[in-house]
Amino acid sequence: MKIALIQTSLTWENPIENRSHLAQKITGFMEEVDLIVLPEMFSSGFTMNPQKVAETMQGETILWLQHMAKAKNCAIIGSLVITENENYYNRLVFVFPTGEIQHYDKRHLFTLAGEDKVYTSGTQKLIVEYKGFKICPLVCYDLRFPVFARNVEDYDVLLYVANWPKPRINAWDILLKARAVENMCYVIGVNRIGTDANKHDYIGHSQAVDFLGNYLLEPQQSEGIFIVHLNKEQVLETRKKLAFLTDRDKFTIS
Repeated sequence: MKIALIQTSLTWENPIENRSHLAQKITGFMEEVDLIVLPEMFSSGFTMNPQKVAETMQGETILWLQHMAKAKNCAIIGSLVITENENYYNRLVFVFPTGEIQHYDKRHLFTLAGEDKVYTSGTQKLIVEYKGFKICPLVCYDLRFPVFARNVEDYDVLLYVANWPKPRINAWDILLKARAVENMCYVIGVNRIGTDANKHDYIGHSQAVDFLGNYLLEPQQSEGIFIVHLNKEQVLETRKKLAFLTDRDKFTIS
């Protein structure tokens, strides 16, 4: 599978400008890929003002994602602010080339920023089956909670979209590698760059790690589109040879 990681700055609480900016990037690169990954809250930045930017699952940004996926004949994934049943969600959407959508609502809300005060937490883990791969997509702060991410579904790819700030970027780098090693899977992390309206600085460090903790793509700090290739047979062969996952603990999450 060929994946494009889009690391970019975001315009604060401006979905129209962010869609336009990302459309230029997506249509501007000619290499064929299977999946495009956008950052967390790619249409607004990490805002605690959901009423200003929230959309429905029939809104402009979802329609735009479906259009982009069909035009590029690939899947697109990222999170945005969705309103549903009088609640706000930091919702990750996986849009297939056909326009079909699967979604995951961020489970671990970032209490340090008050995310838990304005957004509703998700409860269900999502495993997407696409191009022969099983993908587990999660969002930013989820990275700090290995129990929820534990690979009990034999997924092949663990994918994080984020707005992870510069002061704690070392934790981002360490934890992405840890998740790859402990789950014996590929890990993709896509973060934003730039400065938001709250004066938080972001330096990216979007990256890809293999199932043994080796970099396929080292942490990047510049704006750009970075391509990585994942090999399903390699992860299966390594799991068969080392078989670490057979010794994993059994547990339930409440």
